[in-house]
Amino acid sequence: MPETILFSVIESPSHPKFSALYRRLGIRELKFNSMRKAMASLKKNRPDYVVAEFAYGYSNNYAGVNVSNLDVLLASLRKYAPQARMIVLVHKAEHQYIDKLAELFTLYAVLQFPVSEAQMEAVLAGETPA
Repeated sequence: MPETILFSVIESPSHPKFSALYRRLGIRELKFNSMRKAMASLKKNRPDYVVAEFAYGYSNNYAGVNVSNLDVLLASLRKYAPQARMIVLVHKAEHQYIDKLAELFTLYAVLQFPVSEAQMEAVLAGETPA
């Protein structure tokens, strides 16, 4: 049976630390502190899951072209790891914008902060988040 790989894209202190959970579930976690580094790793590693925080593009950095910080990563996943399941972490204030991203890309799960270990375990077990 092939190894299950999970990319954790940790760009802020609010990203939950679930390394112990992933180990307990037999999932190899690869941690990245930027989208760029995660995308570079896609050429060598094909993740089964990607966990990253959503940041809506309020400013000109994303306006018009991208909805959020996740657009380019999700487009890269389509090419290099189409089987990857995207787990999006979102703050309550930005949850209203997730639908815009979901119109463009398939999202496996959306979890609103604070995210508990039990919620993440349920998602990884294939259960729909509450």
